[in-house]
Amino acid sequence: MDTEIELKQVVEALIFSSPEPVSPESIRTIIAAKADGFEVSETELRALIAELNAAYEQGRHAFRIKEIGGGFSFATQSAYHPWLEHIQHENTLRKISQTALETLAIIAYKQPITKPEVDHIRGVDSGYVVKQLLEKGLIAIAGRNDGPGRALLYKTSNGFLKHFGLKAITELPKPREIEEILQDDDMAKHRQLILELKAGMEDDEENQK
Repeated sequence: MDTEIELKQVVEALIFSSPEPVSPESIRTIIAAKADGFEVSETELRALIAELNAAYEQGRHAFRIKEIGGGFSFATQSAYHPWLEHIQHENTLRKISQTALETLAIIAYKQPITKPEVDHIRGVDSGYVVKQLLEKGLIAIAGRNDGPGRALLYKTSNGFLKHFGLKAITELPKPREIEEILQDDDMAKHRQLILELKAGMEDDEENQK
């Protein structure tokens, strides 16, 4: 690479053009392959991204580069989310049914979990719903349990993290934190999704009584 500015623009272009969060390792590999073995460390890469975000802030742009699910992606600042609701209601999570949201809530908060365990909590067969969530990329197979039949285990996916704007599943609010979060204006981005998951969790708890 000729200059730091050029490298910064390359990093920006790679993140901007990727439909999914792109990992630091992927960015470094692409740069090395296309720039005659030029190497950039992850520390240097993160510094470049910090500089890009500083420039976006200085320019009062509505977006930033954020780390989501182990990769980097452009995301709109939360202050602008109220103006985006008309568009966002068309996204994947808005299209899935209440039944699917209930199942997603169970998997999100009890993962890894098998389908029979989900069935037991919900009181009905969840095979079709689990298949839907897999097809939408919101959950993934996490292996098999050690019990009889070695049933498949399910967990939330990177797609789930992306839709929620989470860096890792550990950032998902604990059930006891949900009420507090719903009162926080800064969490407008997640309010509807959290309400839906909360409703699913309450239905699941009622079914277990």
